[in-house]
Amino acid sequence: MAIITSKVTIGFVVAGLLAVSFGTVLVFVGPMIIDDQIIKNTVIDPNNEIAYPMWKDIPVPFYMSVYFFNVLNPKEVLLGEKPMVEERGPYVYRKRCQKDNITFHPNFTVSYREYRQYYFEPSMSVGNESDVVTIPNMLVLGAAVMMEKLPFAVRMMMSATFKTFKEGPFLTKPVGELMWGYDSGLVDFLNKYLPGMLPTKGKFGLFSEFNNSNTGLFNIHTGKDDISKVHKVDSWNGLKKLTNWGTPQCNMMNGTAGQMWPPFMTPKTTLPFYSPDACRSMELVYQRPGVMQGIPLYRYVAPKTLFANGSDYAPNEGFCPCRQSGILNVSSCRHNSPVFISHPHFYNADPVLRDFVGGLSPNEDEHGLFIDIHPMTGVPLNVSIRLQLNLFMKRVSAITETGKIADVVMPMIWFEESGYIDGPILDTFHTNLVVLPAVMEYTQYIFISLGLLTIIVALLVHRRSKNLKDSTGASNGDGLVSGPPSEKTPLLHDGTMD
Repeated sequence: MAIITSKVTIGFVVAGLLAVSFGTVLVFVGPMIIDDQIIKNTVIDPNNEIAYPMWKDIPVPFYMSVYFFNVLNPKEVLLGEKPMVEERGPYVYRKRCQKDNITFHPNFTVSYREYRQYYFEPSMSVGNESDVVTIPNMLVLGAAVMMEKLPFAVRMMMSATFKTFKEGPFLTKPVGELMWGYDSGLVDFLNKYLPGMLPTKGKFGLFSEFNNSNTGLFNIHTGKDDISKVHKVDSWNGLKKLTNWGTPQCNMMNGTAGQMWPPFMTPKTTLPFYSPDACRSMELVYQRPGVMQGIPLYRYVAPKTLFANGSDYAPNEGFCPCRQSGILNVSSCRHNSPVFISHPHFYNADPVLRDFVGGLSPNEDEHGLFIDIHPMTGVPLNVSIRLQLNLFMKRVSAITETGKIADVVMPMIWFEESGYIDGPILDTFHTNLVVLPAVMEYTQYIFISLGLLTIIVALLVHRRSKNLKDSTGASNGDGLVSGPPSEKTPLLHDGTMD
């Protein structure tokens, strides 16, 4: 029986040691297996059943919410008074993005064009596209600033042209026309006699060049040769760098195309991306960790230096000529029109910008932009990009439409592009890239714990068996019989036992 017990004990000890060994091996090999699975599921490859469909066609609803700054006192503004505005919106549009002309290249890059379409969502909006609002007329006030240094006679002729086509300094039109375009005799005239002055032909609208259009020819890295380069821009429209800014640093195309980032992020990682609409690269910084429906995330936000001027932040000197901090002059890529972008309500900008316009009240919750991203995969979980379009207005002599307008950076609209992963896509993502790696991680500790427990139990059983054996042997001394001789024990003739 003792022999059997010893064999069982040895068997349990061996099994425990094997479990501990297997768990220990998993401690070192497990992370490599998890990382290999993440790499496999994040590289841009048509055979990738998780990340590739998410990259090719955004599978979740994405929306653009537009807010207009309705001018309350246009007549007084022409007399030099402070503009007063009220925010009108949101007017919400569902955004559909689809990549086309996808071509993989031998140097581990892939090129594509991404087409976008917008569909009005009345149920999510405060009103209809027929709602009427009043905003500055970019065709008049923008052109006036652009022609400020031209000869006096030319400016007079331009003012007469405005009058001929009945174009005033402010527009009062339905939201739909301001967004997607309205017929203008002035636009037809300028395109005919001053070709290239306007960014569009036909109807003129704030977003007319965005709907049913593409963002240009992107060529990005697939990550097959180096996962740290996945999604990073190799070129855009054949360019490796931009030409419209004043320094090599500002002309760089940094980061990704703004949809996904390389995996294995840390709090020290930043989110650089190139935006064709902003005509530059931008970079978000880590703010805090978080959780979304059980999935760990990092929140990234815009640093205060994003739209700072060259005086406050030297690396931005190349984006000048600048005005106050907090607004980016994009005239160099907008046909020299005096257009600036900023955060909504001049959030994170020089307070003087808000002093020039009444009705603004910035705060981080409503006007700060952010991206919540799964750090292990670089996949965004929740996105809210908020930007504001502004027009620099001033009085220009000989162009009577400008009246006595005081110099002011005038907010026109701000918009938010937002979306988050939900539904079956979230479930698939959670299962393959969160649950399974977690199961593998816990498995290693389970094997180690069970192995140690098995060894301890086996040793305790063995010790108990040994103690029981020792106690049984002790009760019989050295094996001698101490009582009287048995009747069956034969006696020798001298009286001793045989």
